Amino acid sequence: MSYPLRILLDGLRFAEAPRWHNNRLWFSDFFRREVMAVTEQGQSEVIFRLADSPSGLGWRPDDSLLVVSMHQQQLLSWHDGVLAPVADLSMHAGGPCNDMVVDSQGRAYVGNFGFDLYAKEEARATCLLRVDLDGSVHRVAEDMWFPNGMAITPDGQTLIVAETFRNRLTAFRIASDGSLKDRRVFAELQGVFPDGLCLDAEGAVWVADARGHAVLRVVEGQGVVDRVSTGEHQSYACLLGGADGHTLFICTAPGVGFKAGELQQGRIEFTTVKVPCATKF
Repeated sequence: MSYPLRILLDGLRFAEAPRWHNNRLWFSDFFRREVMAVTEQGQSEVIFRLADSPSGLGWRPDDSLLVVSMHQQQLLSWHDGVLAPVADLSMHAGGPCNDMVVDSQGRAYVGNFGFDLYAKEEARATCLLRVDLDGSVHRVAEDMWFPNGMAITPDGQTLIVAETFRNRLTAFRIASDGSLKDRRVFAELQGVFPDGLCLDAEGAVWVADARGHAVLRVVEGQGVVDRVSTGEHQSYACLLGGADGHTLFICTAPGVGFKAGELQQGRIEFTTVKVPCATKF
């Protein structure tokens, strides 16, 4: 099936962590150090700026916005115009912190590189972290290779994580206390570097391939069943949203590093898919 892409917003440095909230697409531009929002008509707004690069985003039940501070390795909260610290992740994170998902109770699951990608350190395993409402930090999974994009199934019982440097999607059962159990391989993706992801209403995962210039639809037990090409740009994250849930938003850029960011050619692109998002926002 053909998926023509249209540009919603361009001139960005590096867009990450797209989230649909209150009829707008929210995202981080981590080289601009900004959290932004854009309507489906392309009207954008800078919500706030950080002293560090923002990454993962997610809302707690009280509508406070959690944001990952990458290099300072912190979790912050934005509420009523005030930015405040929630948790220090530096004792556990083996490198810059990246994507995150927040569950219905407000617990945040946060990934980290495990090494300094930008300093070209050798890749190594790291852990996945959970931050509870009281700000306590817990290591909930070990031997993770660049835990990255994440999603929780609508029933709140399964966490799916992209392990970028293991070329796979990994799934866990979420216990009532937020701990992770029964680790399993959701999909082996040979040659794919899975990045940001989202779920659709049939339980499939749309995941960006950070080195493959495409977003892939993956079904457990079947592997890749569909593909959206992003042309010359690489893809780094995706999200199903929009008014009817059928719009697939894709964060694209010419590359991942600071030099690519200086080109200011990052984009939010979009297309329409048949199966809508897993949950209404």
